[in-house]
Amino acid sequence: MSAAAYTAYTNARIIDPASDMDATGTLVVKGGRIMAVGADGEIPQGAKVIDCTGLVLAPGLVDMRAFAADAAAAARGGITTVTLMPDREPPVDNQAMVEYVARKAAESGQIRARVMGALTRGLAGTEMAELGLMRGAGAVGFTDARKSVADTGVMRRLMEYATALDGLVVQFPEDAALAADGVMNEGETATRLGLAGISVAAETIIIERDLRLLEITGGRYHVALVTCAGSLDVIRRAKDKGLSVSCAVAPHHFALNETAVADYRSFARVAPPLRAEDDRAAIVEGIRDGTIDAICSDHDPRDAEAKRLPFAQAAPGAVGFECMLPLALELAHNHDIPLKVLLRAMTSRPAEILGIDAGTLAVDAPADFILIDPDRPWRIDADELASETRNTPFDGRPVQGRVMRTVLGGKTVFEFAEKTEK
Repeated sequence: MSAAAYTAYTNARIIDPASDMDATGTLVVKGGRIMAVGADGEIPQGAKVIDCTGLVLAPGLVDMRAFAADAAAAARGGITTVTLMPDREPPVDNQAMVEYVARKAAESGQIRARVMGALTRGLAGTEMAELGLMRGAGAVGFTDARKSVADTGVMRRLMEYATALDGLVVQFPEDAALAADGVMNEGETATRLGLAGISVAAETIIIERDLRLLEITGGRYHVALVTCAGSLDVIRRAKDKGLSVSCAVAPHHFALNETAVADYRSFARVAPPLRAEDDRAAIVEGIRDGTIDAICSDHDPRDAEAKRLPFAQAAPGAVGFECMLPLALELAHNHDIPLKVLLRAMTSRPAEILGIDAGTLAVDAPADFILIDPDRPWRIDADELASETRNTPFDGRPVQGRVMRTVLGGKTVFEFAEKTEK
């Protein structure tokens, strides 16, 4: 292959959390893989050179939780690997569905798609799904998506079987009986608005129960979304015991609190609900100290008909692909959390939890990476989003930091054009 087949990205601030690299240098790509990276990178003669002065070059983001592939939006958000939930019709609870969903999601050529299989048949919480066959078909984990497994006996059997497969068990932490008809965080704001609340206990009880089971069964357990200080306390104790537990958070739970729904804003209805300010601050600290392993988008497209309803009737969920990185960068700008810490939570750590080859700039790794202008100011505009739907609680929010280019397998799948910015 000729030297012209090489592409060199020069003068970038290269941040690779997997190798603890943070240095100005060059990354060289050939044939869809990384050939060289570092401060002293040599540029092959005749290579195409792209000057990245003033930009951060980081691994492509690895998203652990999404309900739609939305490839164009993912590429614009710097996400190169998307993990799809099994909550669809029909549910992803067998080998054929795992293979089908992965194949369909990859057709765009803009993302790498990974799939989680269901824990229980039909996501009904009663009968174990085909975990072994789905694992063999490439499922990176097992979850019932928007539901927790309520039956403790069923959950124990699932964890025992998954442990034998080295399968990742992912739990949505909400006790359905305690949540009941709740639509927002339980507390003074809910009382004032006349809305049914969901106690933080609905979350912490499920996590406490499952971690007791984990002590019995062993294996790997992941909390899909944490939202409150109590959950973090439980998870810290489990980690101190040496249990293999990890957890993730979505941006709306560290960027917003329950006051965002004070005027019955249905676009701010999410599940689990937005919590009190003390909980939001605890989540920020959990990211800083590493208790929270990953930041995920929780990308959940909902059409206007499902969101423009009275608050209690509106469907929970928000799109997240294009907002995940700039909202995470707020933590660097406003809370002094190091950029490498934030990028680790969106690259190498989720890849490690999922057990996949992603989230790194190592030599011979797939050339999946992004170029970021970390200080570029802009305003989130729902009308400009590339998602299937525009249901975001962040419309109009000023942010800093923008993806300028997304590269997948050595090919540019998104490049920011100035004319699209308002």
